[in-house]
Amino acid sequence: MKKLAVVLALTASPAMAASGPFFSLQNSNFVVLVAFIVFVGILLYAKVPGRIAGLLDGRAAQIKSELDEARALREEAKALLASYEKKHKQVQEQADQIVAAAKKEARAAADQAKAELKSSIARRLAAAEEQIDAAEKGAIRAVREQAIAVAVGAAAEVLSKQMTAEGAAASIDAAIAQVDAKLH
Repeated sequence: MKKLAVVLALTASPAMAASGPFFSLQNSNFVVLVAFIVFVGILLYAKVPGRIAGLLDGRAAQIKSELDEARALREEAKALLASYEKKHKQVQEQADQIVAAAKKEARAAADQAKAELKSSIARRLAAAEEQIDAAEKGAIRAVREQAIAVAVGAAAEVLSKQMTAEGAAASIDAAIAQVDAKLH
């Protein structure tokens, strides 16, 4: 089978197809030329080049409109991006202001807490000093009372040893006279 295909391929050469005079229907080159001219004539009669040009023009117009639409969308996207960037900047500024205000309030609260702490410490120190003074006065009073009690006890003991019955009676009479003089 392969041999037959090779033999046919070698016998059907283009040189054998174009045999005879050129303007003869036996010459394949002439037949192809006539067919081509008829084909081009049919295409021109059917206005195919105009239709192809119209299709190409329509496609060009469609591409141009798509490009214009893409440009418009691009401009709109740029405007939208600028708007979002502006809003983002405003939000960032507001956030910065909020943070600054919060820091300011925190500092103010800390300063107030420090002042309240100082005042509380001062009040506690004053109360402690008052308690110390009261305790000191109480201790001094207790010591005085104890000293008086000891002195009275010692004086009573000394007087009881030195005093006789007559001296005690004279002393009592003098004390009554003194009280009588002070009361009247």
